This record gives sequence, structure tokens and C-alpha cells, in this order.
Amino acid sequence: MYLSNESLLVIILVGIVAGFLAGKIVDGGGFGLVGDLIVGVLGALIGDWMLPRLHIHLGVGIVSLVLSATAGAIVLLVVLRVFTGGRWGGGGRRWGWGRR
Repeated sequence: MYLSNESLLVIILVGIVAGFLAGKIVDGGGFGLVGDLIVGVLGALIGDWMLPRLHIHLGVGIVSLVLSATAGAIVLLVVLRVFTGGRWGGGGRRWGWGRR
């Protein structure tokens, strides 16, 4: 499989946007650039696997990619929160600032 520079750039941008949106929706804060990228790319994989099994088709184009990746990232963050008891992520709460 060959990835062009443009497709790699699209994957990274979609991952960052989806991770940021999922972080805002689930936790109220992002996870930084690298954290948002990781959550978004993993969410894109989850969304790409999950949505067709639920018979959900969002269309084609960059907006549908972002929506699918965001849905997968939300599922990922919710599962992580359930298994870790809400200790994962959180925008710096473990360092003493943020919500308590």
C-alpha cells in the first residue's frame, strides 16, 4: 500500500481535528497536539470499523471522515474512562490545576 504525502497529511489533519473534538465532547478539554492526534487516528480506525456494522453511512469527503473519526474517538475515550475510572486524560487535573 502506497501512501502519498497528501494522504498522510489528510490522515494527520483528520486525526488532530477528530481527537480535539472528541476531547472537547467527552472530557471538556483536549489532550495536546500529540494526544489529540493519537486519539483521532485510533478513533478513525474504530469509526471506520464500527459505523458500517451499525449500518450508518455518513457520505463521502473530508467532513464524513472527520465525523466518523470523531465518533470512533468518542467511543475510545468513553471505553478508556470506564476501564480506568476516569483517571486517564483530563487536561492536567493530576498536576493540581483544572476542574476538581
